[in-house]
Parts: sequence; structure tokens; C-alpha cells
Amino acid sequence: MPIKKLTNFRIMQKIVNVIAVSSGVVSLAFVIGGLSLYVNRDAIIDNIKSQALESVLGGSGLPGGLGGAAGGSLPLGSNDLVPSPAPQMSSSAPDTGFGLPQ
Repeated sequence: MPIKKLTNFRIMQKIVNVIAVSSGVVSLAFVIGGLSLYVNRDAIIDNIKSQALESVLGGSGLPGGLGGAAGGSLPLGSNDLVPSPAPQMSSSAPDTGFGLPQ
């Protein structure tokens, strides 16, 4: 009987050791990733700023991409953007359905 308990103990100990090692690996990877982000934070921020400015300014690096004084006048659009005139209303008021005079 004691041999069987010892074997079960060894199997459980191996399982616990595998879980402990895998937990340590995940924790170490998390710490290394956090440190690399902390060390490179200035370069990452500058990269994001340059990408945002490039998308806003149209890649030229000048304010002309926004349509300001350097870029000429703003586009006016087309006649399709003008709203159509309001529909004509009939002279009689609609029936309210309550039997009241209009």
C-alpha cells in the first residue's frame, strides 16, 4: 500500500511542478514585455504621433493638406448636396380622428 501512495504523490508532484514552471514562464514573459514597453515608450509615442500627423496632413507634412491658405480654397461640393425644396402642403388640415372641427 505505501508504494501506491508514493507513486500517486510523485505524479501529483510532477503535475504541480509543470504548472509552477509554466506560471513562471508566463510571469517572466509579462515582465519582459512590460520592461520593453517602458524602455521604448518614447520611440513608440513618437511613431504614433508621426503616423497621426501623416494621416491628418495627407503625407505632405505641410498644413496645405488640410485645405488652408497654402492649399487653396475649400471644395464646394456639387449640386447633389443642395437640399430639395420642401413639399407643398395642402390647404386643408388633416383629420385628427377625434370628431373635432378643424
